[in-house]
Amino acid sequence: MDLLARREQSAVELTRKLSARIEIEAEVIEAVIDQLQAEGLQSDSRMAEAYVRYRSQRGHGPKKIRSELLQKGVAGSVVSEALASTDTDWTQLARSQLEKRFGAWGEARNLDARSKAQRSRFLQQRGFDYEHISAAL
Repeated sequence: MDLLARREQSAVELTRKLSARIEIEAEVIEAVIDQLQAEGLQSDSRMAEAYVRYRSQRGHGPKKIRSELLQKGVAGSVVSEALASTDTDWTQLARSQLEKRFGAWGEARNLDARSKAQRSRFLQQRGFDYEHISAAL
């Protein structure tokens, strides 16, 4: 319960943390997680939605968020559902990240190829899709 009180956790994360903290058989841990899910205390979909909200507010794009959630053990279908349910305007978020990093992006239309490539790489590292990057530039 202490682990869930801090933030939402995926079932895989809980399994890893519980097995690292205490010497318990895997079947017992699985039963505990099933009970938590039955009581509504643990939900991968709720965790994924909260994570998408948190990371997008920090300026990360959908590709990076998807990758991080998959690493945390959330199913691909749950990740896709969480990303689809968000009301985040990814293109606007990419523009705001460019402005934050490089200053006023209004003159981006007149940039040379090197500067455009630099901005494009920055957004790729932040996890934005090509369509969002090209729309932001």
